Amino acid sequence: MSKKLLDFAARIGLTLQPNQADALCQYAQLVWQKKNLLNLTSAADLEEVILRHICDGLQGASQACQFYPRETYSIMDAGAGAGYIGLTMAIVLPQAQITLVESIEKRCAFMNWVLLKLGLKNARIKNLRLGEQKELQADLVTERAMGQLPDILGICAGAVKPGGIFMAYQGEKSQAATVSTEKYHLKFIQEISYSLPADTKTRHLAVFKKNI
Repeated sequence: MSKKLLDFAARIGLTLQPNQADALCQYAQLVWQKKNLLNLTSAADLEEVILRHICDGLQGASQACQFYPRETYSIMDAGAGAGYIGLTMAIVLPQAQITLVESIEKRCAFMNWVLLKLGLKNARIKNLRLGEQKELQADLVTERAMGQLPDILGICAGAVKPGGIFMAYQGEKSQAATVSTEKYHLKFIQEISYSLPADTKTRHLAVFKKNI
């Protein structure tokens, strides 16, 4: 499984260190250990956790490196769930300070457990609904499976710092080009198409920039 992770990362322009690949595999094992108790995934096996969920996080991390290639920056994973995007990014982007926002307490407890198990120091968990703390903002906000893009665009936009980026995961049929963004001070700047290992579906990352 480690080789498949490394191969996918290389394909999308990420260089994983061996300790990072090991940490990602450990994270997947922790998900698998608690999946039934906490309803963390419908994946059929451990490999699917890695190739579907964690590789999705790697795709987002690859894009983050392009937006912020050198400096330290902040990321917020909105509706983090089991942390597939935010925790994956925390493992492979040590230069980023990552906040995972999740409203379900037991999932927050799981993510805090993962942080302790893996010794991750650049991530924190916030047990709240996005928008409850107006001062909570980040340079890059990511969202995956929070809901339909028109419904969650405004609340996610509020968490983006002026000049920052909002990146929304979309399925085969992206809604990015059809949503109205002006009232949220967002501009749609690009859509990245990609596919995950052992999956023929084309997925999309919709990228918006906050004007103020």
